[in-house]
Amino acid sequence: MNQISYRRPWLPVAIISGFLILLGTLAWLLFARVESSISPDPVSIASASLTNMQEQNRLTVFSASYNATVTTTLTRLGLSARKTLILPGSVRYELDLAKLGAEDVRWDVDNATLYVEMPAIEIARPEVYIDQMQAYDGGGLLMALTDAEKVLDQANRKKGVEELTRQAQNPLQVRLAREAARRAVQHNFAVPLQAAGMDVTVDAFFPYERSRYKERWDYSRPIRDILAEQQQKREAAP
Repeated sequence: MNQISYRRPWLPVAIISGFLILLGTLAWLLFARVESSISPDPVSIASASLTNMQEQNRLTVFSASYNATVTTTLTRLGLSARKTLILPGSVRYELDLAKLGAEDVRWDVDNATLYVEMPAIEIARPEVYIDQMQAYDGGGLLMALTDAEKVLDQANRKKGVEELTRQAQNPLQVRLAREAARRAVQHNFAVPLQAAGMDVTVDAFFPYERSRYKERWDYSRPIRDILAEQQQKREAAP
């Protein structure tokens, strides 16, 4: 029987909390350095937050533990051998922040809203708990005379990892990972804006949700274009 367990529910919370604290510190230092010379605007702050997030590379937003039970049968020389493996492991759900670009962050000045299109959630290769594996076999004669046991073990481990990956794609788990990622990204953009005293809404979504945001997304402007326009104005100023 396949089982899902949450033996380490604190793991994603700890990782996200550490990430947010680091990001908040970096953003605060950045604002402190520029406060005396310029008045920060939401687009510049969002750009600084984006840069800090990209430098973090991959963010683990959720993790879960699973158990895979697989069986392989081998027949040779008129004899057969069968082996069953119970393989526990954990899977991380990650957000590749390096894929989050300036074109994916847009500013809606009328609604004071920052729209962020996040990259899709990625499921990392399962981490297998080798010391917790359990194996049951039958067909001792074939395994004693040939390399059948080695072949069965290799086949079961391969099938076990594939089964753990399949379980990790459970819609419920993926939804939980997406919501955790959404909260993390929104928080990472919102904290520096709030620290600067700005009342800005941050709305993060995934590519498959784009149709729900089409009107506001098309109306808003990429922060990259706004920053380029600001730079041109500064260069043209006397």
